Amino acid sequence: MHVVERIDGRVLWANMGLLFALSLTPAATAWLGKYPVDSAPVAVYGLVLLLSALAYFVLTRALLSLHPADSRLAVAIGGDRKGRLSAAAYVVGVILAPFAPWAALAIYVVVAVVWLVPDRRIARVIEDGDGGNR
Repeated sequence: MHVVERIDGRVLWANMGLLFALSLTPAATAWLGKYPVDSAPVAVYGLVLLLSALAYFVLTRALLSLHPADSRLAVAIGGDRKGRLSAAAYVVGVILAPFAPWAALAIYVVVAVVWLVPDRRIARVIEDGDGGNR
């Protein structure tokens, strides 16, 4: 959000959608923690992750629609390959959950580890743009 220059009602609603999706995480996590090898909690957990990924995608698209293609935000987000691949991985995990819950959980863990790797896109744009003086 550091490089966001404008917002509108769509962005506010998209942000609320993301916050709602994220608010489902504790319940899905608690159910998964209680029954870690059952397919239903694994599938629901994956659906919550997928919903969060889709809400994030909607938020980024709403923000990008308000900014020029050469804006710092657009440059920082780029094609958002990591976000798109994450959503695809969640779909695969949800499909696998009824048949191989452990494989689905492994996919979720791999996606989480990928997101733990620092993403320097925003920091690089801020450093190149104005040194972070905003």
